Amino acid sequence: MNNFLFGIYPYIAISVMIIGSIARYERDPFTWKSSSSQLLRRKQLILGSVLFHVGVLVIFFGHLIGLLTPISLFHFLGVSNEFKQTLAVIAGGIAGVMALTGGGILFHRRWTDPRIRKTSSFADIAILALLLAQLVLGVGTIFISVQHLDGGEMVKFMAWAQGILTFQSGAADQVAEVALIFKLHLVLGLTIFLVFPFTRLVHMLSVPLRYLTRPGYQVVRSRRQTALPKRGNTIAPATKKAVRTRPVKPTTKPAE
Repeated sequence: MNNFLFGIYPYIAISVMIIGSIARYERDPFTWKSSSSQLLRRKQLILGSVLFHVGVLVIFFGHLIGLLTPISLFHFLGVSNEFKQTLAVIAGGIAGVMALTGGGILFHRRWTDPRIRKTSSFADIAILALLLAQLVLGVGTIFISVQHLDGGEMVKFMAWAQGILTFQSGAADQVAEVALIFKLHLVLGLTIFLVFPFTRLVHMLSVPLRYLTRPGYQVVRSRRQTALPKRGNTIAPATKKAVRTRPVKPTTKPAE
């Protein structure tokens, strides 16, 4: 089971995430959105969203850099295992509490407000619940990590992640003896990767880089106080059919 969960399941989860995301973007591009509920209720959204997103971004890039950077590079830069572990506990703990607090606010808002609950899909609520559970496990690992400030446990996770990334056999053995809460944290994290393409999390990939290579497109907010006159296709009141309106040509010559 250890070999499947930490040696095979990572490849399944990552493959589904990549292929599923590409397929969704190609087949259903109009579902590629965050489905914001700000118009339904602004209250609690700003505070919860800021805390949650800032905390999650710090955690994500902290994990990305901390797990995938070769340990030899840290040593070359003079960063010891003890310092790295201490920094991870402090920064990760603060970011985890921020994200957990913000996520709790967002979940309470989505679960208790009747209008938002009505417009929320099962996937919207389920993925938020999964993220909260993952944050609880992540914060819970801090109590184990402070007992290993020498960085020994951290090195095991680095070796596992880099072994998976480089397709090394036996990568699962690196985490065979770690505490159960770490294993649950890893499995749930991989599960979030697995369901990523089928949830609103895809909006994380919607960085507007296309506008850098496609000049002529602008996103603007008008300050106009009055509506523009209608033009183009209009609906005739009597027939309810589309009618194309054209500018009327002057019948008399303008005075010279």
